[in-house]
Amino acid sequence: MLRGEKHGGRGRLSLAGQAFVLQLVVLGLVIGIGAVLAVLDARHDSDVTTTREVTDVAVAVAVAPSTLWALRTTDPTALLQPVAERTRKATGMDFIVVMAPDRTRYTHTTPALIGQPFGGNIDRALTGETFTETYTGTLGPSIRAVTPVYDDGRIIALVSAGVTRARIGDQVASQLPLILGVAAAGLVVAAAGSFLLSRRIRRQTHGLAPDELRTLYEQHDAVLHSIHEGLVVFGPNGTRAEVVNDEARRLLDLPDGPVARTNLPISMQRMSWGVVRDEMHVTKDRILLVNQDIVTWERRPIGTVITIRDHTELRTVMGELDSVRGFAESLRAQAHESANRLHTVITMVELGRYREAVEFATAELQLSQALIDRLLSSVGDPALAALLLGKVNQAAERGIELTITEDTALDSTAPLSAQETVTLVGNLIDNAIDAAADGAVGWVEVTVHQQDSSADPVQAPDRALAVELAGVFDSVRSANGPALYVRVADSGPGMSAETFARAAERGYSTKADHQGLGLALVHRLVDRHGGVIGTERDPESVVTVTIPREDAR
Repeated sequence: MLRGEKHGGRGRLSLAGQAFVLQLVVLGLVIGIGAVLAVLDARHDSDVTTTREVTDVAVAVAVAPSTLWALRTTDPTALLQPVAERTRKATGMDFIVVMAPDRTRYTHTTPALIGQPFGGNIDRALTGETFTETYTGTLGPSIRAVTPVYDDGRIIALVSAGVTRARIGDQVASQLPLILGVAAAGLVVAAAGSFLLSRRIRRQTHGLAPDELRTLYEQHDAVLHSIHEGLVVFGPNGTRAEVVNDEARRLLDLPDGPVARTNLPISMQRMSWGVVRDEMHVTKDRILLVNQDIVTWERRPIGTVITIRDHTELRTVMGELDSVRGFAESLRAQAHESANRLHTVITMVELGRYREAVEFATAELQLSQALIDRLLSSVGDPALAALLLGKVNQAAERGIELTITEDTALDSTAPLSAQETVTLVGNLIDNAIDAAADGAVGWVEVTVHQQDSSADPVQAPDRALAVELAGVFDSVRSANGPALYVRVADSGPGMSAETFARAAERGYSTKADHQGLGLALVHRLVDRHGGVIGTERDPESVVTVTIPREDAR
């Protein structure tokens, strides 16, 4: 089981850490600027509100009947000063000044200034306009409003009401705790969000720094393109491949673009999700050796890695080697039997039983030599003839009678090569021997010949296959050429059409179940050459293969 290796640059801030710091700086700047703008906005709002309030108060005092009545007396100050002070305190003004058109004050917050000239601008008010201004007077900078007082259409006095900037500043300052509190809360929430985001990034990048990620990607890309094994990496869900290298696309005939598990060969789709070691899978064109491992990070599975190696040529060589080995074993067994017979013949001669010795010596020799002569004369390919002879002796060692039918005749293995013919016939005979070995009396019957254009199609186990076989033979007749026909019957129970189809689709094998690989190899070979394979169980277990000539397809 593979385990992820932790990386982390010593003294280097990870990508998640850099993102966290950057987010904090940006959020701090944004929230700080927002707080400043909020303060400026609050001050602007206070100025607007103050301007409206001082105007309202000045106009209210100017139009009050008590103001006009006091101005008609000989001592306006005595009547106006108390009223002005009460109004100032009630409205929150810093001063309310009633003055004559010549600027002489009738009222003031500071009584010592009563009778002194008003220091602000009054020209616009003398023309009948109510206006506001910011002016530095005796109480300091202030926002003030000046409005005229009319008596029968004449301007007889002016009223000015104002609030100092210091009071406005105090009003804004009273809002600062709220503004700063909101800004601080926003900063805390933003920092918490940034921290959670950085944790997610750290988990996804495994705490790597940016330069480590770049180096890892470059190495990863170089390795993927340089290794000579197919590599497919699936994520935790296992449905979509996250990594597919060029060799995997070639070996599995995968399309360009994203790859899902459903794009893999059927046998690999049905593969277990756990660890797989050296499992054989057969595709249409290749024999593949597949391994699968679980990748974990901090004891948590994060995906699966599938490696694929091409064993097509190696398996072909191994098949030929198995045939040669089987032939050698047959020769060894024959040598052993010949030694036993020779000792028997010598003993019979010593006993003076000359005629019986000759009959015993020639009986088995005639049968074996007859089979050898018949195969060598009727089968033009020496590899196939050697395979058939070897399988006869191999079956005999297991107590099974293997018969090569009299109509077995083959000038050449075309359209198959000699190696393909050995693979086809050898696997079918091996399966038949294994099936027949389970019975009390086992037998296998093999027929290999070229089916000419006048021959009738072989009987198929079901109607659909019969129609397919008829189509193959129609194409053969139209090309006026022979087709390679192989028939292997045995005394075993046989396989149903469903089981036979599943064995072909399974396409993998372990040491405990080699038939799955053999049948898959046969199906792959038949499909590649446009042939037909069928099976039947009644009255005997039979597998038939028909492969048309190249120009008949």
